[in-house]
Amino acid sequence: MTANSENQIQATEVVLPCAELEATLAFFTENLRFQINSIFPADAPLVAVISGHGVCLRLERRGSGSPGKLRLICRNPEEFAEGAIELTAPNGTIIEIVEADPPLVLPPEQQSFVLNRYRNDASWEVGRAGMNYRDLIPNRQGGRFIASHIRIPEGGPVPDYVHFHKIRFQMIYCYKGWVRVVYDEQGPPFVMHPGDCVLQPPQIRHRVLESSAGLEVIEISCPAEHETWADPDLDLPTKEVRSDRDFGGQHFVLHQVVHAEWKPWRMEGFEFRDTGIDTATKGLAGVRVVRPLNGSRPLVCSHSGEFYFFFTLKGGVTLICERLGSQRMEAGDSCVIPAQQRHALTDCSDDLELLEATFPAGLKTQFHSMSVEDLMNTHD
Repeated sequence: MTANSENQIQATEVVLPCAELEATLAFFTENLRFQINSIFPADAPLVAVISGHGVCLRLERRGSGSPGKLRLICRNPEEFAEGAIELTAPNGTIIEIVEADPPLVLPPEQQSFVLNRYRNDASWEVGRAGMNYRDLIPNRQGGRFIASHIRIPEGGPVPDYVHFHKIRFQMIYCYKGWVRVVYDEQGPPFVMHPGDCVLQPPQIRHRVLESSAGLEVIEISCPAEHETWADPDLDLPTKEVRSDRDFGGQHFVLHQVVHAEWKPWRMEGFEFRDTGIDTATKGLAGVRVVRPLNGSRPLVCSHSGEFYFFFTLKGGVTLICERLGSQRMEAGDSCVIPAQQRHALTDCSDDLELLEATFPAGLKTQFHSMSVEDLMNTHD
């Protein structure tokens, strides 16, 4: 070890395997007064990091385990223990030496077509802070993206805490009901109503305070698996307000539907309201609500972007995809369309509204001269 090795260690985590994470976490937090530091992934937790009484424990959901493991969190791992990344104690305990703030790693692109239909018997998982999660992209596009339909069945205070996410991108769209939230340096708590949307830039501290009964939101994040960290030392709201603060190259956005303006969409016969996320992310991502105009004409198109997702908010529409045929989509259904796959939207109901998310914001769209009937004939 180097002479200043003591200054390199910032924290220590004792890793404990457990078959039932939820029950184990409840035991440590309720019976022994441990505090939650982080828990992830949010939709189906596998890991919880808790601290108390001078020790930090990392609970990992698995059936069995080794004698244990210590993770030494270092500012400069290469300067500690002569650059070793793993040591083994005589009793078999493994000591991992890891970087305190590693860079965010994005899984490679694995685009694929995903159609997710909403049904009354849909599978909901209990996630962070007791919220219910429905996975809209089970294959996660190779781990690069996650989209979740989140609900809180019973209204009132939410058992949340000040926290932040290590992410590339994250947005929340209020689908049904209302929710009161607060964000670091963004003023007092505010209420999101149906149609409102926020961009949560990387590592912005925030907290969910309360909600109506039957709250439902749509959350889209990149990458799919990202860490959620608690910040118990920060009280929100903060006295200082900095609406122009930069968080990892992005700015916080609150889009309110009551102030929305509708503009022509990139596809003829439709219009959209922009959430402002494209500007706030410097073109990384775009989030819009799209609706048809009278006499809209279906056009066959494709895109060359990284990610194209839409969720049916209201009404119905028929999606026709190359080699996949016709798919009728109703409220609650969602879809991911991969690059270069020709598709068209037809038979739109008058009340149709689609939530669209694209990477990049300015999705490059190519329109094809083929008819919808010819597109249908590509169906195997």
